[in-house]
Amino acid sequence: MAAAPAQAGSPQRRRQAVSILVVSTLAFTVCFMVWMMFGVIGIPIKKALNLNATEFGLLTATPVLTGSLVRVPLGIWTDRFGGRIVMALLMAATVPAIWLMSHATQYWHFLVIGLFVGLAGGSFSVGTPYVARWFPKHKQGFAMGVYGAGNSGAAVNKFVAPALVVAFGWAMVPQVYAAVMLGTVVLFWFFSAHDPAHLVPGNVSFTDQLKALKDPRVLKYCQYYSIVFGGYVALSLWMVQYYVGEYGLDIRVAALLAACFSLPGGVLRAIGGWLSDRHGAHSVTWWVMWVSWICLFLLSYPQTEFTVATVNGPRSFSFGLNVYAFTAVMAVLGVAWAFGKASVFKYISDEYPQNIGAISGIVGLAGGLGGFVLPIMFGALLDLTGVRSSAFMLMYGVVWVSLIWMYFTEVRRTEVMGRNAPESPHLLPQHTPAPPATANPGAAANAARA
Repeated sequence: MAAAPAQAGSPQRRRQAVSILVVSTLAFTVCFMVWMMFGVIGIPIKKALNLNATEFGLLTATPVLTGSLVRVPLGIWTDRFGGRIVMALLMAATVPAIWLMSHATQYWHFLVIGLFVGLAGGSFSVGTPYVARWFPKHKQGFAMGVYGAGNSGAAVNKFVAPALVVAFGWAMVPQVYAAVMLGTVVLFWFFSAHDPAHLVPGNVSFTDQLKALKDPRVLKYCQYYSIVFGGYVALSLWMVQYYVGEYGLDIRVAALLAACFSLPGGVLRAIGGWLSDRHGAHSVTWWVMWVSWICLFLLSYPQTEFTVATVNGPRSFSFGLNVYAFTAVMAVLGVAWAFGKASVFKYISDEYPQNIGAISGIVGLAGGLGGFVLPIMFGALLDLTGVRSSAFMLMYGVVWVSLIWMYFTEVRRTEVMGRNAPESPHLLPQHTPAPPATANPGAAANAARA
């Protein structure tokens, strides 16, 4: 069992914080790897069960639904009971369901078991406030970014699962993942710690904690996160089968190329946290949205052939991204969303320091629901139009909503570039910290100690 928390500011305390950050990031990576499992094993399951695109979208998205819905209560429980015990129990609860997945034979079996496997996705709302409170405010963006780099579990899944599928069949994947999750629970418990000073006082009710959700800014951050995280989850689940269908690639090659999006979209989140600490959440998020808009515009254009009547007779042209250009644009999009995932949570740590768990839970819920709804819509659009790039057309429209919203609520009041641009845009009046979510004076004092 881990030692008791050291005195704040001491070298031992800093070492303890680093240990917690490392082991928590590892735990989140494994959880995310499990959460994205259907992105690979769903392909042979789709073939075996003869599923259409919509049914495949629902199959891949089912775990995302549960992982999204549990984020709010998990964030609140983390504030109340501490991240260490909540994270350990959450991971342990998923092990039996992961193992049972290997014995499923019918479509409804996968959907039901997938709901329980999806609990692993709720780990983000536990680890984010747990890790942040072990670091000073000026380093919280970086700390949350490092922890959020566990999103790279989506890429790890694309490296590990295809090899297991080809060598042993898809059923081996959940068996191996169950063993890995069990080992991670043990490792996390022995290298993490609990600090009672990080807890919200026991006499503060759930209703008191949720009062800050009345702030309309929370809805805006939910919209941002539904893109940078929800879109990341959805495309991580969708890309392997996209490469297989659009370019006719082998599942292993398709997974490797899909990892070019998933990997930077995860590991570079820490850089996004550092940039948000340095330049402010507003500036980083604004540029993330514009880069996303450009990338999705390019990705939306379908493979096109057309004929033009010229003075020399008909002349045919073809237009569309080849596999190399497509992968390069996807990699840029993954980098942008990695930065965006960190910058959105920098908003939260700046404005809701006393209520990080509850606010991160509701924003994480919105992002997770985006990751649930989008694959289903991708499949429905594909069945309806027969155009695979319709998935990117949908995301392009969603980014437009965020750009317009952000312009009218933030950009019109902020000079992003130029000699008058503030060094830290998140300190402008529209980003002043919200009042504590509770009137209890003990909560403010407790947060200060955190």
